[in-house]
Amino acid sequence: MAKIMVQGATSSAGKSLLCTGLCRYFYKKGLKVFPFKSQNMSRNAFVDEDGHKIATAQVQQAFACNRKPDVKMNPVLLIPKTDVGSTVVLFGEEFKDMKAREYFEYKKELLPIIEKTFSEIESENDIVVVEGAGSPAEINLRENDIVNMGLAELVDLPVILVADIDRGGVFASLYGTVMLLSENERNRIKGLVINKFRGDKTLLDSGIEEIEKLTGIPVIGTIPYVKLNIPDEDSLVDYDKPANHGGVTREELEIEFDKLMNAIAENMDMKFVEEIAGL
Repeated sequence: MAKIMVQGATSSAGKSLLCTGLCRYFYKKGLKVFPFKSQNMSRNAFVDEDGHKIATAQVQQAFACNRKPDVKMNPVLLIPKTDVGSTVVLFGEEFKDMKAREYFEYKKELLPIIEKTFSEIESENDIVVVEGAGSPAEINLRENDIVNMGLAELVDLPVILVADIDRGGVFASLYGTVMLLSENERNRIKGLVINKFRGDKTLLDSGIEEIEKLTGIPVIGTIPYVKLNIPDEDSLVDYDKPANHGGVTREELEIEFDKLMNAIAENMDMKFVEEIAGL
């Protein structure tokens, strides 16, 4: 089955929304789509009708591809309780509170569970859209990784790396991320995406040419800054919106999903994305 992973050069680079837009795009092409994030951290969790907790981002991605939220979309959810500890939620149910060091050692036990879960959903769907967490270049967290390159290697995922130009330093963050990875990990990155761009795209041409030479990876999209009324998680937030306070209906979300999909489809090489995904 087809599969694609989106990783970010930083937190809040736009991974969640890019995955949401891709879910919508593939759904509109008539494919059975399944969003997946092996581990998420958020104070805001969606609670389904059975009382299971799922990260908000994966719920929006589920809605975008007309799927009912499923705990398999987010097997591990960390709900922060202090600066050094979280409640670990496994498949929607609270497991236990852990300090950061305890969880760092424990998470390697989750790898076979995540691998089995991914294998199941891959066999049942046309395409799986996978979201990473934070940045794969957080080299202090690489050991026992279950959500970025560790997961990509475990289940053989092609990767798109996205970076946020709105906060500045986009080429440095792309280059630095790629160069901090091992050679095998770098080879997994098939395309680079510049996100949240404002202005004349032609002013980026020389920079894009240079970053492609430096990394050997093509820039496959420059996505414009688009304001969307889709709920955020609780990391860096670009702007306040009614959706963050419950002020959006499912019908209104459908319109926002299409707006997001169009912004992505019109500004990314979607043929290339489909090819690397295995479609």
